[in-house]
Amino acid sequence: MTSPTVGQDSRVPLLVIAREWGRIGITGFGGPPAHIALLRRLCVERYSWIDATEFEDGIAATNLLPGPASTQLAIYCAWRLRGPVGAIIGGICFIVPGLVLIVLLSVLFLAAHPPLWVEGAAAGAGAVVPAVAVAAGAALVRASWRRVEVRRAPRVRWVVYFIVGLIAGATVGAYLVLVLLVLGLIEFGFQRDWPAKPPTAALSVLVPFLVPVGLSVGGLLAIAWVALKVGALSYGGGFVIIPLMQHDAVVTYHWMTNSQFLDAVALGQVTPGPVVLTVAAVGYAAAGFAGAALATVIAFAPSFLFILFGASHFDRLRANRRIQAFLTGAGAAVIGAIIGSAVPLGLALSQLWQVGILCGGLVWLLAFRRGVVSAIIIAAAIGVTFALLGAPLSR
Repeated sequence: MTSPTVGQDSRVPLLVIAREWGRIGITGFGGPPAHIALLRRLCVERYSWIDATEFEDGIAATNLLPGPASTQLAIYCAWRLRGPVGAIIGGICFIVPGLVLIVLLSVLFLAAHPPLWVEGAAAGAGAVVPAVAVAAGAALVRASWRRVEVRRAPRVRWVVYFIVGLIAGATVGAYLVLVLLVLGLIEFGFQRDWPAKPPTAALSVLVPFLVPVGLSVGGLLAIAWVALKVGALSYGGGFVIIPLMQHDAVVTYHWMTNSQFLDAVALGQVTPGPVVLTVAAVGYAAAGFAGAALATVIAFAPSFLFILFGASHFDRLRANRRIQAFLTGAGAAVIGAIIGSAVPLGLALSQLWQVGILCGGLVWLLAFRRGVVSAIIIAAAIGVTFALLGAPLSR
């Protein structure tokens, strides 16, 4: 991948970047695949601002970074056109529409006493969330498996990492990031050019996790800590944030009930823009509008920093064997963790009729291979019907 000249196409006005990236932020329903398709249509096919090969290289490079990959790709494309200022404007315009919508919906869905139809919609949409987790993880298996060398030992290790991630996603809650980092470092260690002593930069990442999570911190500091884990230490895309947040939001800090957390995840899936905006709903539950704003800024700041300071080095990032090895180990564990997160999400369901919706969602997503947004909307409609018919609800 050849590093582009920053601001190479200075003919693209900043107002155009703001308008087009904002439009994608408004219309980008469907998560990362939809965002990538819209960015490709805009930058490659419609205006030829970016070469097709360079765009694909940008996808590959941003997938090597922790945090929300499609958001980083949106920031990268804007950086490619107008440098740092373009990256900041494009990234903000991509994020803000979804942020406004998810906060407004959080006011309605996370209220102490929402209307009956809202409770039904939330219960129905929340019931399908475990199925969304399974489908999200299953969709990543093939690409991750292709990264593995066609030899027995690397493939056996991949399976082990996957199983460990599966168990961790179902059980360890707030410590999932530590598991992912350790497994990534283990695969890193299988490289033949392993240095004489462990890489201090990698080990330094582990230091914060040596202190028990949640001790002596609360309020805005706790929100900032949870958001930092979501934005800077989550590998594998937006859905890996779910097992990262659930334990903190429900068990450690008691910001939400399990049912409300399912509502927040559903809102993050059904609204346009990045799935990571789920963290804004969690922040709102913790501390209102200030909490939502803080969580959003902290969660997305690493993505801006990665692009602003690292985009010109993407070619070296992709060529680094050690980084590739780390991501092979961590990536397999991430897929397992995403699927494993369906266990605590499923256990959060409190009504028998929700289990029926969950089973239907699995069929809709895995057998029929239909979209997540349609699954959540249909589940919400069924939930409203059950509520109006007097079915039991739980918050």
